[in-house]
Amino acid sequence: MKFADQVAIVTGAGRNIGEEISRLLATHGATIAVVDFDAARGEKVAADIIAAGGKAKAFICDVSKEDDLLQCVQDVTAAFGRIDILVNNAAISDNKNMFDLTSAEWNKVLAVSLTAPFILTKAVAKEMIAGGRGGRIVNVSSTTGYYGRSRATAYAAAKGGVASLTRSQAVQLAPHNIRVNAVVPNKIGSPVGKDEFDPTRPVVNLVGRPGVPADLANAVLFLVSEESSFIVGAALFVDGGCSVLMPGES
Repeated sequence: MKFADQVAIVTGAGRNIGEEISRLLATHGATIAVVDFDAARGEKVAADIIAAGGKAKAFICDVSKEDDLLQCVQDVTAAFGRIDILVNNAAISDNKNMFDLTSAEWNKVLAVSLTAPFILTKAVAKEMIAGGRGGRIVNVSSTTGYYGRSRATAYAAAKGGVASLTRSQAVQLAPHNIRVNAVVPNKIGSPVGKDEFDPTRPVVNLVGRPGVPADLANAVLFLVSEESSFIVGAALFVDGGCSVLMPGES
């Protein structure tokens, strides 16, 4: 199996994209640290993975709090003895115009969606370096981070930051045999922070269907596997081709 004896941390793993990534990595042998703010969701995903023959444990963490993140890394290391893969998936959105957005809302979105990947990557990278085995890190960005929007102001800033953060992390961690890349989804699964997936939600892309969590999970699987060993600091767009369309084209 691809990831036998390897340990993967996935944040926001209690539903949607994070859940699918966790399940897929587990089927390839990885032991999954299912990190989520919601205890019931995290425990269910971990239990489902175990029931399917995989290995997993839920870790409850508020990723907007640095102390929680650092404790989570300590707890995962204590439970499994190593960390090989990190997927920074947790995010929240504001869905607001800048004039309707408060400073508190702005700060909360950035804390979860941008600062957490900075803090968690730094802490996990230290463990990877200490282990001497290197590692793979994937940050989940968004097409919102690359284009102007009439709303989701803080989310756009955060996801644009994730894109730049990924490049800096890739440069700084490459000497330690740690590869850092990003995936860039567009309207995959349920909206950010929501449980329900609406398959009728309008999408404009070259594939002609909405994205599903498995689409992004497969991309993450590729980026944390040896098949992508020569890919570092990249942003892999998993958007059905929507980002290559000229505005106004149908």
